[in-house]
Amino acid sequence: MSAEARINERIRVREVRLVGPGGEQVGIVRTDDARKLAYEADLDLVEVAPKAKPPVCKIMDYGKYRYEQDQKARAARRNQQQTVVKEQKFRPKIDDHDYETKKGNVVRFLEKGSKVKVTIMFRGREQSRPELGLNMLARLADDVADVGTVQSKPKQDGRNMTMVLGPIRKGKK
Repeated sequence: MSAEARINERIRVREVRLVGPGGEQVGIVRTDDARKLAYEADLDLVEVAPKAKPPVCKIMDYGKYRYEQDQKARAARRNQQQTVVKEQKFRPKIDDHDYETKKGNVVRFLEKGSKVKVTIMFRGREQSRPELGLNMLARLADDVADVGTVQSKPKQDGRNMTMVLGPIRKGKK
């Protein structure tokens, strides 16, 4: 069954619950009679509720109906919010100035409404000291607490440790 509404001759049931062109309830009528009423009004017979018993059909201009449905779908897509995940990489032995610069990037991303994946990259013997990464991520989470919250706790995967920060929504302050 397609998402497309059935119209006119494609409606293959014996009888339908008919709604007139002004929205008035006509009642249960034979499909042929409903089709004749639609043709006399120079409109289409459109199945609006195929799952009902009997199916609900309405007499309307199908082109206008399709246009309105497309407009609703377009408005719904426009109102959807795209979540963007930015990534900021750190090293365990980062200098204070570099840390502040990267923290500024994280704050900027969060203020624009993006999620931020913070990655700490370990090399060589640094891998034996995961607490350095945990401490840095905890420090970063505290530093950006006014604009973002931790959405996924720090986890180690191979040579990297990652944590996801999400923006604080304006309405929830």
